[in-house]
Amino acid sequence: QVQLVESGGGLVQTGGSLRLSCAASGVTFSRFATGWFRQAPGKEREFVATISRNGDNTYYADSVKGRFTISRDNAKNAVYLQMNSLKPEDTAVYYCAGVSEYRSGVYYSSADRYTYWGQGTQVTVSS
Repeated sequence: QVQLVESGGGLVQTGGSLRLSCAASGVTFSRFATGWFRQAPGKEREFVATISRNGDNTYYADSVKGRFTISRDNAKNAVYLQMNSLKPEDTAVYYCAGVSEYRSGVYYSSADRYTYWGQGTQVTVSS
């Protein structure tokens, strides 16, 4: 059974940093393209960042480009989201997602492409 478990969320002041982690189990994680999404209260879920299964290719939403960095450690079955210069508008529940992908350099920004999702971790940025 595939499980994705996020951690690292919390309360931080504007301008602060957080590092989210997503731990995968029940899967050969190196075969998965992965992504981070977020959902704020009253808003639709939105794409944040994605990384190919080999880690060579990444893609970011314009709203986080230059502030967030996605990375992965396939040996640890984990993907990370380093978030710097946080703003109140970054407040949301952050979700990790994964999909099996045979092409090593491919990533996806559409939530519809992902098969597996974590339960989410809350990030709150105070002004």
